[in-house]
Amino acid sequence: MESAPLLEITVVYALPQRQFCQAVTIARGSTVRDALLASGVLQAFSEIDLETAPVGIFSRRVELDAEVTDGDRVEIYRPLQLSPTEARRLRARRKKVNRLKA
Repeated sequence: MESAPLLEITVVYALPQRQFCQAVTIARGSTVRDALLASGVLQAFSEIDLETAPVGIFSRRVELDAEVTDGDRVEIYRPLQLSPTEARRLRARRKKVNRLKA
């Protein structure tokens, strides 16, 4: 009996001071959830709530039950510190203040 081919997947998670990058070998037909569980990222970062944390493959958001393919980079995303809209407002405000000082 021939065994199912294996896939090489990389799981990544990054904090400002610490990064996690782990290659895992999993069976064809595995999901993002399977890759995350196999990688050990949840043990290394106990603050990750797998059910609520946004995840993706190569910067594209996917669900936990999305099937992975060979060579995929599975990513866990952190919550934004500041919304993009608020960041633009702050930059514009700083720019205006700097112009007034000059």
